Amino acid sequence: MLKPLGDRILVEIIEESEQKTAGGLYVPDTAKEKSQRGKVVAVGSGKTLDNGTKLALEVSVGDTVYFAKYGGTEVTLEGKNYSILAERDILAIVD
Repeated sequence: MLKPLGDRILVEIIEESEQKTAGGLYVPDTAKEKSQRGKVVAVGSGKTLDNGTKLALEVSVGDTVYFAKYGGTEVTLEGKNYSILAERDILAIVD
C-alpha cells in the first residue's frame, strides 16, 4: 500500500452506481463524469509550517470525503482506483 507524505491523502474512489436521467434513460460509462467522492485510506504526517512545527490533518482514515474534480493524481493498485490529494483539494467530509 502507499504511504502519503506531508499533507497528502490517499483516497479510494467510490464509483457512482448507474445513473439514470429524469426521462428514464441510462447514462453510459463513456458519458459519466469521474466520481468526486471517496474513502480516506491513508494520510500523511501533516503539513510542516514555516517555524518547523507539524499541523495535523483534518481528515482521518475511514472518512468519506468529497474532493476537487481535477485535483490530485490518480493511481490504480490491485484493480482499485485511488487518488493522491493534497489536503487543500478535500472539499468536505461526509458525516
